[in-house]
Amino acid sequence: MPKMKTHRATAKRIKKTGSGKFKRAKAFKSHILTKKSSKRKRNLRKSGYVSASQVKTIKKLLPYI
Repeated sequence: MPKMKTHRATAKRIKKTGSGKFKRAKAFKSHILTKKSSKRKRNLRKSGYVSASQVKTIKKLLPYI
């Protein structure tokens, strides 16, 4: 059976932590920033985690991570 391919777009965006969770960047920080408050923009800088409902999908996309 051939090797599974890693989904490269996902691999560039998501990292696995030591505890096995998947770390990701927050969305909505690229443009139209004038109407967003400083507090909101500051909180978007922090990283987030992939939700429990999406973990199964991420594991399929990243079989060797």
